[in-house]
Amino acid sequence: MPELKIGSKAPAFSGKNQDGGKISLADFSGTKLVIFFYPKDNTPTCTVQACNLRDHFPILKKKGVAVIGISPDDEKSHSKFSAKFQLPFPLIADPDKKIIGKYGVWAEKQMYGKKYMGVVRTTFLIDEAGKIVGIITKPKVKEHEKEILNGFFSG
Repeated sequence: MPELKIGSKAPAFSGKNQDGGKISLADFSGTKLVIFFYPKDNTPTCTVQACNLRDHFPILKKKGVAVIGISPDDEKSHSKFSAKFQLPFPLIADPDKKIIGKYGVWAEKQMYGKKYMGVVRTTFLIDEAGKIVGIITKPKVKEHEKEILNGFFSG
């Protein structure tokens, strides 16, 4: 599992969005990019996180920040999730966990004493040159946009 750090080059990727369109990191060259990895469509915490980014998307867009969500769900699941909550940003399907693996967010987790493998909710902030300028582990999903804006624009 790669150990990505602030200052690392963001790993290149390519995948399909909820509409079957191809998206790659290269598509966002010259743009500030948020990639949020989340465990599963239509689950309570993931929905709150996605809706927080939806509700603040106009502010992020105005500041020149693009947003992508990635989970192991397939395109069909992403399509339903995106339509149900009117998400204005692409969701990349990564059922084979290739992108998730490149970003090192697949790990052992524990719930109710049971251990299992899953996506560790993590957000990467990538600058216009493709460098990681922020890594938000354990994002506060109800105010995630503030963490993102602070990560890009404070200091």
